[in-house]
Amino acid sequence: MTRAVRPPQRRDAERSRRAILDAALEEFSELGHAGARIDAIAARAGVSKPLIYSYFGDKDALYMAALREAYVQIRSGENGLDLDSKDPETAIRALVAFTLEHFRSKPWFVSMLNTENLRGGATIRQMRDVSEIQSPLVAQLQKILERGAAAGAFRGGVDPVDLYIAIASLCYFPISNQHTLRVVFDCPIDAEWLARRERDTAEMVLGFLRPRESVNV
Repeated sequence: MTRAVRPPQRRDAERSRRAILDAALEEFSELGHAGARIDAIAARAGVSKPLIYSYFGDKDALYMAALREAYVQIRSGENGLDLDSKDPETAIRALVAFTLEHFRSKPWFVSMLNTENLRGGATIRQMRDVSEIQSPLVAQLQKILERGAAAGAFRGGVDPVDLYIAIASLCYFPISNQHTLRVVFDCPIDAEWLARRERDTAEMVLGFLRPRESVNV
């Protein structure tokens, strides 16, 4: 007698966790930590509330998991750029393009960061592995800077964290403030405008990185 094959429970659990995290990212980014509700997240994910509590714990624990996932996803996307195989200038351009597009295509990321900063970073300070999540990017940028300096394309002494903050800042502002920018400065913030912004941002960053010519007095 042939027994029916039962679907792997582990795969089902991973699928459910994925659905919950995706739903939590949307709920928390749209309504903030205070406004988000577990029953709404359960409805979005198509799972039961008890399952959410079983996998993640209470609302605060789920918020922390969603915030962590936001960082994991952007770091994973950066890792997929294969920056080590690109020449330093191309690597910087690729990182700028990815960063701006990630902020644009995943608006929950910007909202999650805004929410956490409004909360004074209360949750991210409790995240034990936050440094480990960020460290591969910092190490990768350090290598790019070293390769660029060795080739004479970049000046030395640039801190990789400072560099990333500059890139993220230039890409973040037009996305996080797009609604007010449209009204105050009449900026379209459309695909053409963002493509130009991407090119200009890359040039600004590369201009900062290129060796500074000595000035004869």
